[in-house]
Amino acid sequence: MRTLERTYRTVFLLSALLLSVIGLVFVQSAGSYWGEVHYQNSSPFIVKQAVYMIISLTIAYGLYRSPLTSHPTFWTYFYIGSILMLMAVLIPGIGVVRNGSQSWIALGPLSIQPAEFVKVALLGKLASSMKKDKKKSLHWQHFALILLPATLIMLQPDLGSAVIMIVSAFVILFLAGYPLSFFIFLFISGVVAFIGLILAAPYRLDRIKSYIDPWNDPLGTGFQSIQSLFAIAPGGLFGHGLGNSRQKFLYLPEPQNDFIFSIIAEEIGFIGATTVILLFILLLASSFAIAIRLTNWNSFLLVSGMISMIMFQTFLNMGVVSGLLPVTGVTLPFISYGGSSLLTTWLAVGTILHFSKGKEQG
Repeated sequence: MRTLERTYRTVFLLSALLLSVIGLVFVQSAGSYWGEVHYQNSSPFIVKQAVYMIISLTIAYGLYRSPLTSHPTFWTYFYIGSILMLMAVLIPGIGVVRNGSQSWIALGPLSIQPAEFVKVALLGKLASSMKKDKKKSLHWQHFALILLPATLIMLQPDLGSAVIMIVSAFVILFLAGYPLSFFIFLFISGVVAFIGLILAAPYRLDRIKSYIDPWNDPLGTGFQSIQSLFAIAPGGLFGHGLGNSRQKFLYLPEPQNDFIFSIIAEEIGFIGATTVILLFILLLASSFAIAIRLTNWNSFLLVSGMISMIMFQTFLNMGVVSGLLPVTGVTLPFISYGGSSLLTTWLAVGTILHFSKGKEQG
């Protein structure tokens, strides 16, 4: 049994590492020309991403080894700290506006995105605060934990991060035994709220229209979707070859970020893109095997929430770049350029590996 558990842990870790290495390769390939044109006096994306990866792996290893990871107090402090950062990002002079959203805090040459960290903090706090309840009654403090960061994120506004966080949190609530009628109510409320958000911000309605027919505004709201498909479609079975993307030459905006999967499909084709998808499937399968073997209920909820966050974000990103979903502006875990995104993903990985050792407490 122990050998089997170690096998699942090894598969999970190797999948995560391979995805991150693929990310390094394609951050360099996809972002090389964009960086030369727009950031001539800055370090290349590959250098920054390599530094981000070293930092992320170091912190993930710390979470894996530290006994504090098993204690609810750790997640309480992490949650409070991330909420304070979310508040700080909304203060003029502290928060930095990029692409219409005030989502960043500048720290000299670096910047952090608090909405990324709060996703992990919330899941840890929520899972560690759950208690077994045979009556399956509702506990409104759980909704307060979710509603506070969700509201702060929407004030930036950052719909993509809010949706990922809320869906992952609801996975924990569902596994904790909340009644199905509650989720039906939430779904209806969510639809109403989504319509309200669209009406409150006309650009979201434009995104929906461009999702239905991107050619309706090919140089505006439909531009990214069309250019992404122009990258994926010609890739064929084996692609144009590593480094031979055409869309990265200023056709696809910032190809090293949200649309990096398009460049992967263009350069290494259907075979390469499928390999990336298979690695994510291995990551999901191995983490699921880890979760169902946990004897501690709170640890099971926490691991399930973490992997749900990673996989739902992966689904959103790939759905957007392939035209199956409206543009939401979310990164591809492990692969897209960005320190906050990469660190958040590895925070989740380190947490899952910690509990996979079978020494969970609580």
